[in-house]
Amino acid sequence: MLAVDHSTAADHHALRRAVRAAEPPEAVRLLRTLSTEVRLTIVDMISRARMGHIGGDLSVTDILVTLFGAVLDVDPEHPRAPGRDRLILSKGHCAAALYATLARCGYFPAAELATYMAPYSALNGHPNRQKVPGVETNTGPLGHGFPVAVGCALGARLRGDGARTFVVLGDGELQEGSNWEAAMSASHHGLDRLCAVVDRNRLQQGARTEDTVRLDPLADKFAAFGWEVRESDGHDHGALLDAFAPSTTGRPVAVIAHTVKGKGVSFIEDRVEWHHKVPTPDQVHAAIEELTR
Repeated sequence: MLAVDHSTAADHHALRRAVRAAEPPEAVRLLRTLSTEVRLTIVDMISRARMGHIGGDLSVTDILVTLFGAVLDVDPEHPRAPGRDRLILSKGHCAAALYATLARCGYFPAAELATYMAPYSALNGHPNRQKVPGVETNTGPLGHGFPVAVGCALGARLRGDGARTFVVLGDGELQEGSNWEAAMSASHHGLDRLCAVVDRNRLQQGARTEDTVRLDPLADKFAAFGWEVRESDGHDHGALLDAFAPSTTGRPVAVIAHTVKGKGVSFIEDRVEWHHKVPTPDQVHAAIEELTR
């Protein structure tokens, strides 16, 4: 198991306090800055490793940054604290975004990111809870994370600790039937402290979601399964903060976060071939220039 970086964790605690104390424009600015840092890190990680899922990593970044930067009740120095909130990245192939975010929070030293995808590295292509603090369950096979999140939410209710559970799903992943069994179960049990976040970038490996197996009207489907549905710009930190607020209806919350695959790098944005394509050195330079403007 990787060890905590206490100095970075202290900086993260300070950032959290600043975000929570700030007026909305300043809170958004702080989170946006963190998102840019995470995106730059993702580009570097995938460039070094010569493998990864850069399009989905960049689309989910603002979601993860908003959760860890302002919403989740977690402590990088005590990653297994019993009453912590849970975050499950069901779209586990986008592990680079999760690792980059966790390192910025101090869960482990940022220097470890240079080992991403290397033989025997703890930072494998899919997250492993036995090796990486902050990872709640091993994910990668699509359709598994949502059912586990339902179990976590049920466990929190049984413990009575008030913890919230968040699960981040890819939209193409919703073509797996196990997700809809999980949605039906969560509604049946009234798991109002469960929040499912759909990274709705409308692309999956090889094609657009609507050309593969149509998902729309997605909001209506979650509503029909008994969920409180919120739609949000998945790159607007302020809108995401509002969307991640607790349930107001006693039902589980589904946040459909409308995103752009490859967000932040113009030649990657909304391009299906960048599902797991690796940028050339010239493209890395161009991506860094765009992200730092």
